[in-house]
Amino acid sequence: MKQLADDEQQHEYQNDLDQHLGILLDMRDSAARDKRRPWHHRRWFVLLFTLVVTAGLCKLAFWQWQRAMEKTAWLAQMAKMQQAGPRTLAQIDWQHPESLDGQPLQGKAEWVSPYVWLLDNQIVNGEVGYDVLIPVRAEGGSSLLLVNLGWVPAPSDRSQLPNPAIPAAMTLEGVLRMAPGGFLLGQNIEPGPYPNRLQSIRVETLRQAIGAPLADAVLYQRRTLFLYHYQHNVMPPEKHRAYGVQWLGLALVVLSGGVILTRRCSP
Repeated sequence: MKQLADDEQQHEYQNDLDQHLGILLDMRDSAARDKRRPWHHRRWFVLLFTLVVTAGLCKLAFWQWQRAMEKTAWLAQMAKMQQAGPRTLAQIDWQHPESLDGQPLQGKAEWVSPYVWLLDNQIVNGEVGYDVLIPVRAEGGSSLLLVNLGWVPAPSDRSQLPNPAIPAAMTLEGVLRMAPGGFLLGQNIEPGPYPNRLQSIRVETLRQAIGAPLADAVLYQRRTLFLYHYQHNVMPPEKHRAYGVQWLGLALVVLSGGVILTRRCSP
């Protein structure tokens, strides 16, 4: 009887031991799974982040190469226009604006008084000032034309505006640029007597102020009483291509680093 009781006790002890050992093994397996899971999630996060950043950098590289091609084509078109010589407003066909960007222009014109706008935040040689903009009526022109007469320095007091002397008549001689515009935040034209401070060239807004047809273009006048500072080619195509190569190289670096980190994140 005693031997039987000892065997039953030993059997119960063995069952308890097996049960506790099973619990410990389950806990170990669960801990191992929990340990692997963060690495698994981290690997996918690194991979997704790498792909998104690489795609963005490749898009920037493609955009720079596209800008280089557009700039090359535009410079070739402008050189062809320069060789053909300037046109008058009577010879301008506004129905094909894409062929007019960079066109040399000349002719007689009259200022449409009293409209004078001062384009804000124009920096020349480190000094802040304004570009003087006026509408003119040219001989043979079907629409009024906006003319940039050049740059004037800004007074030290922001509340004061320069009062440039505008000639009633002038001889146009400059470069025509189509579809002007720019960044605009807040009010565009400040109210008050002319000249008005202007934040961005929005032809539709100026057209409403004048109450007459105004061409969607700006003539940068060379023969002027003010400072002519217009540059038609601020960034050459070669620089766009160089930036494109830089963005592409950075994309390759990010992609390579992401692949290495993804492998290291593997359990």
